[in-house]
Amino acid sequence: MRVEPTAIPGLLLVHLDVHEDARGWFKENWQRRKLGDLGFPDLGPVQHNLAFNHRRGTLRGVHAEPWDKLISVVTGRVFGAYVDLRAGDGFGRVVTVEADPSLAVLVPRGVGNAYQTLEDGTSYSYLVNDHWSADATYVAVDPADPALAIPWPVPPAESVVSDKDRANPLLADVAPMPVRRPLVLGAAGQVGRALAAAFPGATLVDRDDVDLADPAAVAGLDWRDHDVVLNAAAFTAVDAAETPEGRRAAWALNATLPATLARLASEHRCTLVHFSTDYVFDGTFAGPEGHTEDEPLSPLGVYAQSKAAGDLAVGTAPRHYVLRTSWVIGEGGNFVRTMQRLAADGVSPAVVDDQVGRLTFTDELARATRHLLDSGAAYGTYHVTNGGAPTSWYDVARAVFRLAGREESDVTPTSTEAYGAGKQLAPRPLGSVLDLAKLRATGFEPEDAMAALERYVAGRT
Repeated sequence: MRVEPTAIPGLLLVHLDVHEDARGWFKENWQRRKLGDLGFPDLGPVQHNLAFNHRRGTLRGVHAEPWDKLISVVTGRVFGAYVDLRAGDGFGRVVTVEADPSLAVLVPRGVGNAYQTLEDGTSYSYLVNDHWSADATYVAVDPADPALAIPWPVPPAESVVSDKDRANPLLADVAPMPVRRPLVLGAAGQVGRALAAAFPGATLVDRDDVDLADPAAVAGLDWRDHDVVLNAAAFTAVDAAETPEGRRAAWALNATLPATLARLASEHRCTLVHFSTDYVFDGTFAGPEGHTEDEPLSPLGVYAQSKAAGDLAVGTAPRHYVLRTSWVIGEGGNFVRTMQRLAADGVSPAVVDDQVGRLTFTDELARATRHLLDSGAAYGTYHVTNGGAPTSWYDVARAVFRLAGREESDVTPTSTEAYGAGKQLAPRPLGSVLDLAKLRATGFEPEDAMAALERYVAGRT
């Protein structure tokens, strides 16, 4: 068994082992483990269809549907023609093959499938990964259109063709099938804004557009239009999460929403990217590299507990990335902007020096997200922050003051315990350093956090 790519992206030829003896033959038409080992996408079939053709020269197609299908010949032989009908530079590209039971073809969403039988009594099999729907978007083209230049063995005028297929429009009159676009949830937040910039053309949704705390409202989005879901929505008010109202909001957005997305992503074959936090750990770790992805979760407060639950829920989706990050800095209010304002106002703050981690700039987080998706990195959990030596919040504040023209000594150190005295604060992890080895193994090298900080303060993001 081997998989062969073609000139149409996503259209794959699968050469099957056919075992034959005096009785007949046997083949494994779909074998998830073997094909997966060859890099074949997990089709996730939900329906199996068969088409029987009485006569040689029967012609069916060209039909493009909004799902993937694995087609194969059960008996006989066919001349297969595949036309890319997706929006983009490849629109109208044609690939042809001659197939018998030893060849299967993965036809991706939006690629037109057509075939002509070369023998009487030919059976044709379709394994599809979505159920037929009258509401789905279909594209069909006249198989005899000269613009396609398909070299049919039997001229279409002499073929057995349905009236419906003969009436299909010419390629020039067809509207291409729209490509599936990423969906960004929480698009108005710091991470969401960076993702919107990194994924131009994505559909942007925020809590003002859809009640993301309502599973029914989330399920009501048009999921057929999206292949990647980027969930940047979260309740991030760490201290407010300790209140009764905040607790409900934190669990709704940080746990229930990810669970809903995992179910919907599984149902609609989407890749789910979920952004998490160092808070899922209690801040203790054995070595200088920090928390690893497979370390047991040990959340301290309500916010942390709800985020840990979200991580576990997202892990149930077959195609998922959980990206844990820390100390996020982007467009909008954040620690660095606060320190810049204090420096400009002549304030000399006390900043905690016993919480240690790395800054994560949202443009770097978006760049890493794009890298993991584009490179086809293995699904799972990744830690994503900027690189360089770990620092404390006190170190960051001193650097911001220096970059703003103030003396670093204008910032004084304090402990987490002293800073929280008399305040109703949620517990914070003291050790927030995340190990980046797994991310680096994919070929991604994070930008140094202090270099990024200098660029950010100077307004060069």
